[in-house]
Amino acid sequence: MGQVTKDQVIDALRTVADPDSGRDIVSQGMVSEPTLREGHVLFSIEVDVRRGAAFEPVRAAAEKAVRAVPGVLSVTAVLTAERPAGQPAGAPPAQPAAAGGGRTPGGQKLELPGIRHIIAVASGKGGVGKSTTAVNLALALSANGLRAGLLDADIYGPSMPRMMGISGKPTTRDGKKLEPMLNYGIAVMSIGFMIDEETPMIWRGPMVQSAITQMIRDVNWGELDVLVVDMPPGTGDAQLTMAQQVPLSGAVIVSTPQDIALLDARKGLNMFRKVDVPVLGIVENMSYFVCPACGHQSDIFGHGGAREEAARLGLDFLGEIPLHMAIRETSDGGHPIVMSEPDGLHALAYRAIATRVWDTLAGVTPRQAPRIVYVS
Repeated sequence: MGQVTKDQVIDALRTVADPDSGRDIVSQGMVSEPTLREGHVLFSIEVDVRRGAAFEPVRAAAEKAVRAVPGVLSVTAVLTAERPAGQPAGAPPAQPAAAGGGRTPGGQKLELPGIRHIIAVASGKGGVGKSTTAVNLALALSANGLRAGLLDADIYGPSMPRMMGISGKPTTRDGKKLEPMLNYGIAVMSIGFMIDEETPMIWRGPMVQSAITQMIRDVNWGELDVLVVDMPPGTGDAQLTMAQQVPLSGAVIVSTPQDIALLDARKGLNMFRKVDVPVLGIVENMSYFVCPACGHQSDIFGHGGAREEAARLGLDFLGEIPLHMAIRETSDGGHPIVMSEPDGLHALAYRAIATRVWDTLAGVTPRQAPRIVYVS
């Protein structure tokens, strides 16, 4: 079986017609250049935002047409909305695009009966260790005896394939849903499995929204107690998509101790509050540094800021994780600290945080936040 080419994909899409004009979607310039990776195909279809919901059958027909190309293993087609002529930039759309998933016409959220809880791990800014926290939280929940999954919703900077030590590509049994990738007993899905690691993701907001909903809806997650979602940093389209279209049980906010990071974290938690998603608590990452030679503790970014912020806002303080080389090295190497050093202090801290998160989800009175103690 030969390798799938972009020309084959485009030719298949020429058979899909715009129901209004009767012309194919390629000749009308509606289709982006396809991204191909070892039989997996990703492309977008741009439509007027007012036609978004009505264009869902066309999106499905486009996926079906490309899926029929010999050698294609999976297809992801996303709708991206274009503002109608005369509508000013920044104006709210007249009608939200369905984008292949998300809310139904009646405004209902995605139905995911096999997943008990979905939690978002978020931060107001990048560089605070959100993805490392998400990975180790999912593994800690699993180590605590729960069935856990991990969704990489950081579309612009997917890191889960590397952090979870997973290579290869997802497969599909029925041509409709992808099977998640597996490692360390965790089901994982990421756009990073579909594209090369160094390929930049230059996507518009609606494309991001659609990709996220499809990675949740069109994946055979099976029965999970909790699905941990690694969110992109900030308070943009991806966060709003998750909050408005996915039945989130809550959000975990990750911050470093310094004031500027806490300011951005505050924006993130306020966004979740405004869309009625419970904030389960705050994690202080890179809380302090302990010199491996002498045991002296240095508060490089300050210390205790997230704990104080949690108290001020009436939120649970979930715990603090130090700035430590082992956490960085194991994450970069695909062997997260919870798995590589399961009996170490760092792994125990993540497991304690996981216990507090699960207790909150289960309605149990939260336990005392963990504090790592080093003995020089």
